[in-house]
Amino acid sequence: MSPLTDWDNFYVIIGSSAGALTGLTFVAITLVAGTPLRSRGWGIGVFTTPTVVHFGVVLLISAIISAPWPALWHVALTLGLTGVGGLTYVAIVARRLRRRDGTYDPVTEDWLWYVAVPLVAYAALVVAAVLVPGSPEGALFGVAASALALVFVSIHNAWDIVTYIAIEAIAHVGQQSEGDH
Repeated sequence: MSPLTDWDNFYVIIGSSAGALTGLTFVAITLVAGTPLRSRGWGIGVFTTPTVVHFGVVLLISAIISAPWPALWHVALTLGLTGVGGLTYVAIVARRLRRRDGTYDPVTEDWLWYVAVPLVAYAALVVAAVLVPGSPEGALFGVAASALALVFVSIHNAWDIVTYIAIEAIAHVGQQSEGDH
């Protein structure tokens, strides 16, 4: 019996959650699509897209763990490549965040939630993937921790995005009201 089967329920829950939250993120962004924002293009690449990517990676990890692999090294290789891809993507996000757009200067919290925590999660995924063939029981806890960290980062970031957009919308309505007087 594969050590992966013990994780079926966990990945059904976390994968379903990531899928549902991705959908809710799309809905939230669609609902505020008409809101005028100062830095729409830059903000999408730096804040919104990474949130959806991390949710998508959790779905991918769930699918990888749930697939009927013939050997654990296949799982390890696929998870390792996923982790390396995530590390590469975090580097791209960091570069975008560093570029700024002139209307918003990223604060420490932005660097923490959009770069540092995902970087640690993806690095942990790579380490866990390397350990899967030789020590699957412990390594699979590392994979689970990485996936869970990415879900919580994405939940935080989705909330951050929606809150920011709502505040911008309120400020815009307030400016329009002042202009009417």
